[in-house]
Amino acid sequence: MSEVFEGYERQYCELSANLSKKCTAAAALDGEQKKQKLSDIKAGLEAAEALIRKMDLEARSLLPNVKAVLLAKLREYKSDLNNLKSEVKRIASGNLNPAARDQLLESGMADALTASADQRSRLMMTTERLNQTSDRIKDSRRTMLETEELGVSILQDLHSQRQALLHGNNTLHGVDDNIGKSKRILTAMSRRMSRNKWIVGIIIAVLIIAIALILYFKLAK
Repeated sequence: MSEVFEGYERQYCELSANLSKKCTAAAALDGEQKKQKLSDIKAGLEAAEALIRKMDLEARSLLPNVKAVLLAKLREYKSDLNNLKSEVKRIASGNLNPAARDQLLESGMADALTASADQRSRLMMTTERLNQTSDRIKDSRRTMLETEELGVSILQDLHSQRQALLHGNNTLHGVDDNIGKSKRILTAMSRRMSRNKWIVGIIIAVLIIAIALILYFKLAK
């Protein structure tokens, strides 16, 4: 829930209760006192409308799930404000004789104030339900964030394991390359050894033939 919205909400509820009391007081006044009280009430209504607009702007700037809850609250506050305006209009149009005014106070104003009280009671109940819904949304959001953090941690672990596997694969490729080089070196050495054996064998054969020829010539003399 937005702390800014909650601040505007508290201000509106206090202002609404204050305006309701002023409406009750204004209904019992006459003349300039009544005009002054109505002027004061109208200024309060303008302040209440300003708070409604601020709450509306703040609610619409939030995430969709939170916005839906706050806009539902706001509809109740707008209904409450409309009831206050209706009360003020009824009081402002009450420039009647004392008997008519007393009748208005006993019947119409009583009904209007009772309706307003009922509205505020429903408003409080709705606000409480919306606050509970908001708390559940907070819990769900917290769970979602924790799940997201867990998912990120798992992905990081998988990435680390992938890097380790790639490093191991590169190491194996390096070992294969070294084995291939060693095999080529051993093959080359084997070929040189075979060549050297043939050369040594030829040299020995030549020496034997040379010795045999020398012995033959000596014996022939």
